[in-house]
Amino acid sequence: MNVKVEALDQHKVSLSIELPAEAVQKGFKTAVARIANQVKIPGFRKGKANRKILEMHFGKEAIEAEAKDIVINGALTDALKQEKLIPVTQADVKEGTFSEKDGATFTATFVKRPDVELGNYKGLEAKHENPEVTDDAVNEELKKAAEQSARLEKAEEGATLAKGDYAVIDFKGYVDGKPFEGGEGKTYPLEIGSQSFIPGFEEQLEGHKAGDDVEVKVTFPETYFVDALKGKEAEFKVHVADVKRKQLPELNDEFAKSISQFETLDELKASIKKQMQLQALQQAEEAYHEALVDQAVANAKVDVPQEMVEQRIDEILEEVKMNLESRNMKLDDYLKNIGQTVEQFRKNYEKTAAEQVRQGLVLEAIAEKEDLQVTNQDLSMEVYSMAHQFNADPKDVMKIIKEENRVGMLVDSVLRKKAAAFIYGAAKKAEADKKEAEAAEAPAAAAPKTAEDLNAMTVKDLKAYAQEKGIALESKAKKAEIIETILAAEAK
Repeated sequence: MNVKVEALDQHKVSLSIELPAEAVQKGFKTAVARIANQVKIPGFRKGKANRKILEMHFGKEAIEAEAKDIVINGALTDALKQEKLIPVTQADVKEGTFSEKDGATFTATFVKRPDVELGNYKGLEAKHENPEVTDDAVNEELKKAAEQSARLEKAEEGATLAKGDYAVIDFKGYVDGKPFEGGEGKTYPLEIGSQSFIPGFEEQLEGHKAGDDVEVKVTFPETYFVDALKGKEAEFKVHVADVKRKQLPELNDEFAKSISQFETLDELKASIKKQMQLQALQQAEEAYHEALVDQAVANAKVDVPQEMVEQRIDEILEEVKMNLESRNMKLDDYLKNIGQTVEQFRKNYEKTAAEQVRQGLVLEAIAEKEDLQVTNQDLSMEVYSMAHQFNADPKDVMKIIKEENRVGMLVDSVLRKKAAAFIYGAAKKAEADKKEAEAAEAPAAAAPKTAEDLNAMTVKDLKAYAQEKGIALESKAKKAEIIETILAAEAK
C-alpha cells in the first residue's frame, strides 16, 4: 500500500492511497464469502455458493460494490494508523481505479484531530481555600427554611398591597379591545414583586386593597413566547379579591421539630452548619481542581477546528433536548419560551463548546504522554456513578451505552478524568496542604473527630483513619464525601 498525505489547510488533509492488485483480489474473495453467508440460494448450502453463482443472482455490480466497501474501508483504516491521523469528520472518499488486474486508487479527505503542544502540566499551583461557615450563614439558611414553611394569612382590614404580599385576583386581558387566549384567571395568587407576570403588571397593583377593581395597562415584550402577542399593548381588568401576607414561624425548638428529626433548634443549627461546611469543602476542592486543569489547558497550544466545535454544540443541543423530554417538554417550545431560534442557541454555546473541546484535547494529550490506561474496573466505577446519579440500575445504564454505541465516548470520558486526576496529583502542595501533612504526622491517639480537624488531613490519611476505625469508604470518594462518611459513622 502506498500512501501520500497532502495538507489542504491547517486542519484538512487528503490521503491518496494506491493498492496492489492482490489487495483487490483479496477484497473480492472476502466479499463473495460474506454475501454467500448472508443469503440462501436454491441448490447450495449456506456459504457454499461461488462467485459466478452469486453474480448470476445478484449481478456483478453488487459483488463489486461489496468488495469496494471492504477494500477501501480496510485500506483507509490501515493508512490512518500508519500516518497516525485521527479524523474528526466523516471522510469524503473519491474513487479512482478499482481492478483485480491493476489494483485500486482513491483519495480520502477529512478534518484531522489537531496536534497539541503541551506546556507545563506538572507542579502547578493554585489557591486551595479552607472555607469556614459562619453562624450568620447558618441563620440565613434557617430564614430560608422559615420562608418555605410560612403560611399565607389574610391581611388586616384595609391593608394595601406591597412587595412580598399576595394579591388574590380575578383578571381578564384584552388586546385591541378583544379577549385573548390565556388572558383570563380566577382567584389567582400573585406575589407582588415576583415578576412572574408581564413587566409592569404587579407594580400597578401596589397600593390597592381587597375589593378594588383595577385597570392594568401593559405591553407584551418583543421576546414573548406567543408570536401573536409580541410587542402588543394589552389592558387587564383586575379585581383584587383578597390580600394575603406571609406569616413566618418563630425560630424555636418547635420549628426545628416540625421540619427535621431534631428536638432542638441548636441541634438543627449544628446539622445545617455541618452540611454547609461539607458542601463548602466540596466546592473549594472542585474550584481548586478546576483551577489546576485551567492552567494546564492555558499552558498548551492547540488550534481547535470549527468542525469539532460544531460537533460539541450538536451534543449540547441533544443533551438539552433529552433533559427537556425527561420533563415532558419539547425543544421547540422551550426555545419559543426563551425567545431564541436554534441558530441563536448554537451561537450562545459556541464559546463554551470551544473551551470544552480544547480542554478535552489537552487532557487526552496528557493521557497519551503519561501512558494512562482505562481499565474495566474504571469503566465499571464510571457506570456505577452514572447509575447512582440518575437513580438507575448500572446494568441498564451499560445496556443503553452499548446499544447507542457510546462505549468509545465512555472510555474517552474516563481517560480525560484520569488525566485531570494526574494533574491534581502532580500539583505543588499549597500552604494548606503542608499543614495537612503536618497534621497527618500527629500521633494516632490524637485522631481528629470534628469536621475542622478532619479537613486538616490528607485524603490518604483520611482513608487510613477510616480503615483504622473500620469505616467503609467508596473507592473513588472525594475528600468531602470521605469526611461526611466518617462523621456520620462516628456520630452513631
